[in-house]
Amino acid sequence: MGRIAAPAAALSALALLLGGCAVTPSSDGAAAVDQDAPLGGSITIACGAMEDWCQAMVAAFTEETGVDADFVRLSSGEAVARMDAAKAAPEFDVWHGGPVDGFGAARDAGLLEPYESPNADVIPSEYRDADGYWTGVYVGALGFCSNQAVLDELGVDVPTSWDDLLDPRLKGQVSTAHPSTSGTAFTTLWTQVTRLGGEEQGLAYMKQMHNNVLQYSKSGTAPGQIAGRGEVAVGLVFSHDCVKYQEEGMTDLVVSFPSEGTGYEVGGIALVAGSKNTAAAQAYIDWALTADAQNIGPTVGSFQILTNPDAVVDPRMVELDDVELVDYDFAAASAAKPALTARFDAEIAAAPKE
Repeated sequence: MGRIAAPAAALSALALLLGGCAVTPSSDGAAAVDQDAPLGGSITIACGAMEDWCQAMVAAFTEETGVDADFVRLSSGEAVARMDAAKAAPEFDVWHGGPVDGFGAARDAGLLEPYESPNADVIPSEYRDADGYWTGVYVGALGFCSNQAVLDELGVDVPTSWDDLLDPRLKGQVSTAHPSTSGTAFTTLWTQVTRLGGEEQGLAYMKQMHNNVLQYSKSGTAPGQIAGRGEVAVGLVFSHDCVKYQEEGMTDLVVSFPSEGTGYEVGGIALVAGSKNTAAAQAYIDWALTADAQNIGPTVGSFQILTNPDAVVDPRMVELDDVELVDYDFAAASAAKPALTARFDAEIAAAPKE
């Protein structure tokens, strides 16, 4: 699946950002904009991408609009848990970044409310929730982030198959996050379910790989750093995270993809239900969907594929047409996530290694 061309659209965010607005509920439950009220206030973002990406985004939005914006960096599972715990008095206004499997779980729990940004029309339809609960801001492919020096010491080739990760020589040499906390790791789990034909088969593969896993990290980006430091041979991350670490000096890292097919993420943005400043939160979403906002990512080493067709294409971004992708069903993944991660906890993560 490659980038899909779409016609450039006149972006209406600037008028919204400069003119300000207030929001009141409409008859269908979505928010309606009052263009005459001031924007003002402050917002807090639950941010699921890299820390420097989050910082650059909120700083640019504040500079552009004068709205105070802050963020808390959270993995997907943490974000849903925090939003659910504070459902009566939400601490966040927007969720920005992280795989939309988690956004679907949050939607089903009543933690998000629909908002169809005027800037969403330019985003390809497969990167948007049909009911307006989230819109995609970037796309990334799951891959292997390997340390060539460690592989050489072990006498193991760069992995190009999921079965390669089951090699006994890689015992304690694979790093992955925990699918209960990490959207990246849940993508890994759901990829196995998809490519192998069912939950039982997917869990069986994860149980086999468990024997080679050093530890399950909380954050989905951590395995790339662990591999980069030479603590393991292979980390399972979205490939753009591995490229970021390469660019930051971890030159032993190499990116590869499984020939049988791999999963991918659509990184989303959504309005948190009960936001204390819905007008500013909507303005942030509108802004985040523009090409200018999305172009901030590569300036801080985040090389995801961008969903706005007018955004810049960096040569360090993966070409999805060159990667074999599984038929990743985001709606099915979201629906299955609570029960499937509970089974992973009970049947795999807690199990002794052979």
